Amino acid sequence: MPGALSVPWPTLPSVDDSQAAVATLAGPHERSLSPSRAADFMTCPLLYRFRVIDKLPEAPSPAAARGTLVHAVLERLFDAPAMARSREAAAGLIEPEWDRLVAAEPELAGIFGAEATLSSWLDQARSMVHRYFTLEDPTRLEPAHRELHVEAVLASGLRLRGYIDRLDVSPAGEVRIVDYKTGTAPRAEFEARALFQMKFYALVIWRSEGKVPRMLQLMYLGNGEIVRYAPDEADLLATERKIEALWRAIRKAREAGDWRPRRGRLCGWCAHQHLCPEFGGTPPPLPVAGVPLVSQAPGQEDAGTLAHLADLVDL
Repeated sequence: MPGALSVPWPTLPSVDDSQAAVATLAGPHERSLSPSRAADFMTCPLLYRFRVIDKLPEAPSPAAARGTLVHAVLERLFDAPAMARSREAAAGLIEPEWDRLVAAEPELAGIFGAEATLSSWLDQARSMVHRYFTLEDPTRLEPAHRELHVEAVLASGLRLRGYIDRLDVSPAGEVRIVDYKTGTAPRAEFEARALFQMKFYALVIWRSEGKVPRMLQLMYLGNGEIVRYAPDEADLLATERKIEALWRAIRKAREAGDWRPRRGRLCGWCAHQHLCPEFGGTPPPLPVAGVPLVSQAPGQEDAGTLAHLADLVDL
């Protein structure tokens, strides 16, 4: 899609992603899921529990903070007139945006032990921003939306919610969903998992607007690669079935109080490893809201069903 032209697009009310993740099972309006929380459950049901049920705090990491900074810089870049969107202008946004983020979240200032570390970290962010300019020319783009909150309710009543980094609309009305990643592009065998978030967003657009996005584009600023995918209705129907199966698995886990850990390659980055049975830890008691809604003994049918459904959606 060469360039993009802003056209009218419905702007939905903002909502905090932690609230959008999932609430209790009391009513249809509380049946909601975001791509980040869906990814948590597919990675490890216990991680989902720690973040959604227990709401355990997580200290910000340098990698996560760098991602937030780079996203903020690229969002602000498009505030400038097209011809002013240069590498130098983007580089000039890095330190002011970092100061703004620290003012909003003072704990970010504590992730570095020395000024030299901060300087090196800012240089890494600067390299990623510079790499962005090797992937596309922002002077030729006029995004329809940035950091767009979207949501749609499926026929089952499950509400899907999320934030799209950038949404482009061509003069012909074709939609492109763009997501910036500050890591490196995954190997081919992990590409489907990386695309799950994008298909999630595409499903939301399709169900809310009746339009299948023409292109899904992941821009990896860690190594300067782009992954593009053109979905069709069959893709999005398959994604919808997987999300519904995932939601059934989450419901069963909640009803049984069965949040099993799943050991994997991401465990080394988990902030809650000390509470995980896989590493000799003990999870805290479930809060009142997480008390099993259906009394079942360990080993009964729900556990097997949970494992089956988790496998079904393990992209």
